[in-house]
Amino acid sequence: MARRARRNHTPAFKAKAALAAIKGEKTLAELAQLFDVHPNQITDWKRKLVAASAEAFDRGASKPEAAPPDLKELHAKIGQQALEIDFLSGALTKAGLLSAKK
Repeated sequence: MARRARRNHTPAFKAKAALAAIKGEKTLAELAQLFDVHPNQITDWKRKLVAASAEAFDRGASKPEAAPPDLKELHAKIGQQALEIDFLSGALTKAGLLSAKK
């Protein structure tokens, strides 16, 4: 028997198969034959759908936002880099590797 090429299923297809399994109107074997996938795959999709279903109804607890950047630290970094650029441009000019034109 020839081995079938690996297939990638869309999220919509996975959700449709998982919802059919949750409904329970057909057996897992019937669903596997209907969707042409292995029964274990449908079971896995069903488990993932049930685990993620709580997030669909979670209104109040949104994802925590990233903390705003520390402006003092960023300004200090900019100042440090400006000093380094000035120092290096002066050193390169003295060494004759950088023209004095700006």
